[in-house]
Amino acid sequence: NAKKAATAAIAEARKNNWTMAVAITDPAGTLVYYERMDGVQYAAPEVAPAKARSAALFRRATKGFQDDVAAGGMGLRYLSLPGVVAADGGVPLVIDSRIVGAIGISGGTNVQDGQVAVAGAAALQ
Repeated sequence: NAKKAATAAIAEARKNNWTMAVAITDPAGTLVYYERMDGVQYAAPEVAPAKARSAALFRRATKGFQDDVAAGGMGLRYLSLPGVVAADGGVPLVIDSRIVGAIGISGGTNVQDGQVAVAGAAALQ
């Protein structure tokens, strides 16, 4: 399933001519699969697993953190929680209504990372 999600994510990135790093974790946030495309930005191999880990541990997409932090006020509290990544691109992987892991994408803009992560997660539906 990890390879299936990663393959779909890479296909979405290629379709749009984006270079990405893809990380898949188990539900506890432990890395189980990683792949990166040639030419991806230097930070992506660190950021993609962090996004996946955040989505897995908190059982929610990292875009929610991004939106809450951007809104300010109470949303800023997330910046004090260990492991929170407040950037789109981390999405839980769900099979039969159960979170089985998460996918993290890095290499593009937040919107691009989120689009590729959603495509990877959708492959398991």
